[in-house]
Amino acid sequence: MREIETSALKAAMDRGEVQLIDVREPGEFAREHIPGARLVPLSSFDASQVQPEPGKRLVVHCLSGNRSAKAIEKLRAAGIAEAVNFTGGITAWKQAGFPIAENRKAPLPIMRQVQITAGSLALLGVVLGFAFHPGFFLLSGAIGAGLMLSGITGSCMMATLLMKLPYNRA
Repeated sequence: MREIETSALKAAMDRGEVQLIDVREPGEFAREHIPGARLVPLSSFDASQVQPEPGKRLVVHCLSGNRSAKAIEKLRAAGIAEAVNFTGGITAWKQAGFPIAENRKAPLPIMRQVQITAGSLALLGVVLGFAFHPGFFLLSGAIGAGLMLSGITGSCMMATLLMKLPYNRA
């Protein structure tokens, strides 16, 4: 897979030679993104939404480079072979000190919401179990089992539910 490093991407963007596609989810993009990037979320990715611009290098990015690699596989399967993966994603971009468009009022990324919710419910189960009735420990156990199942299956019911909240809808 062809890849591009942070400094090379910045230089190419400054010269206007890049078509940048962000495959993170809408909430992540709304909170922060690389200026000039276009959102095409991996969860609903359709290669027909990405038409390479003549004379521009097609670069795909995400948070760290994993989801963008999957998107590039889909692009290649659709006959778009020139797509390049931005290794390190927006994380590397920020570490290099390059500008990002930020909206701190946008909702937290969904996985952070899951972590906060799951942690709060697990802690609540422990506190209520000690303070009132041992049956509340089952809440903590259920949360742990749910997280384990999410890791095994690669899908998270809590994330799906949280995405339905009004402030998480794009």
